[in-house]
Amino acid sequence: MAEILPFRGWRYDLSQVGDLSDVTAPPYDVISVAGQEDLYKKHPCNVIRLELTREEPGEGPDAKYLRAANYLRQWQTDGVLIRDREDCLYAYHQEFNWEGRSYIRTGFLGRIRVEPFGEGCVFPHEQTLSGPKADRLHLIKATKTNLSPIFGLFPDDQNLVMEPLDKAIVGVPPLVATDHLGVIHKLWPVHDHAVIQAVRDRMQDKNIFIADGHHRYETANNYRNELAASGQLSGPDSAPNFVMMMFVSMSDPGLAILPTHRLISGLPNLTADQIEAALKPNFELERIGTGPAAAKETWDLIDADGGQDVLGFSTTADDTWFFARVTDASPMAQLAPDQSPEWHGLGVSLLHKLALEHLIFKSVPNAQPKFTYVHLLDEVLAAQSAKSCQLACLVPPAQIEHVEEIASHLEKMPPKSTYFYPKLLSGLVFNSVE
Repeated sequence: MAEILPFRGWRYDLSQVGDLSDVTAPPYDVISVAGQEDLYKKHPCNVIRLELTREEPGEGPDAKYLRAANYLRQWQTDGVLIRDREDCLYAYHQEFNWEGRSYIRTGFLGRIRVEPFGEGCVFPHEQTLSGPKADRLHLIKATKTNLSPIFGLFPDDQNLVMEPLDKAIVGVPPLVATDHLGVIHKLWPVHDHAVIQAVRDRMQDKNIFIADGHHRYETANNYRNELAASGQLSGPDSAPNFVMMMFVSMSDPGLAILPTHRLISGLPNLTADQIEAALKPNFELERIGTGPAAAKETWDLIDADGGQDVLGFSTTADDTWFFARVTDASPMAQLAPDQSPEWHGLGVSLLHKLALEHLIFKSVPNAQPKFTYVHLLDEVLAAQSAKSCQLACLVPPAQIEHVEEIASHLEKMPPKSTYFYPKLLSGLVFNSVE
């Protein structure tokens, strides 16, 4: 059972900071060094000073975490951050455009009881790395605060969970921030006890699938375990037993999963004939043409098909595009023997295991492939124009049913299988775990 609780969030006092857009930021793991510097300049109280504090020359390894904690405490003392008087769930809407279409993704922020993966109702779908988990653990130990929400998905075919919150916020002005990509973020604190209880009741039987924030969820679990081992938890309802999460229905009309295309360098200047010969044993290939128009036509064919067994390939040397359909996936059982048939059928799995590792790279002597990941067709075309890759691969995005099916078996999807857009904003509300 999913145990969801409201919380008394810390939020920016707009009378002190002005525009909420000036003090919020994207998640830490998508911020470049240049982006970090821009956010530092944007406002002296921008959340970047908490979420991704920069390292200063001559400092020790823990200094930046202590500085983040000092900023947080100072802002709380000075009233830059104020705490809600009552426990709330926070309705959260994101309005955005993608490839000419408008979306509104809706959900809510609350706390969920932390459980180890595989022992409760929370399921991962991506692998995690030790480095980011160590970094986030240092930060939560210093600040004792969830600074940004984990992104969780839950099945709700009729979108019933959000109904009480939707009714509660009718006519209520939201808190609004616009991010650097033009996404409009709207937040409504809801403290009505009946509404909160109705949402909690409807969430009880839901499984939660993490869309984004795997490192932060595992860090919350590790932090809780450390405190428990040292006798620092007061009981099962102690704050560190929970972590802040954004909850979105898998059936929400605004839930968009975008493709992640691959640009491959470290190869010789492959020709269309070489790619065709390499892929022919296991793929049916249609040579579409050359140039941007052929690239768009190839993607349109993939998008219209809707399946996971179709891919696009282009050789930069002769600017030729292929639409490819898998005709024989039988080698996948030997190429990835520890994975399920569902995993074998993903577009990214078929691309990496069958098309690239099994067929193309074996046909290229001394291949040392390096991957760059992009989401827009224009980014693919720009890379080819700059000759920064030798091979471009268009990949259909995994769908939400694939995430649910594979994660339910405690199986991890291949890297860069999903890209949930837009990212959740950091700085809208903070959750203390002190």
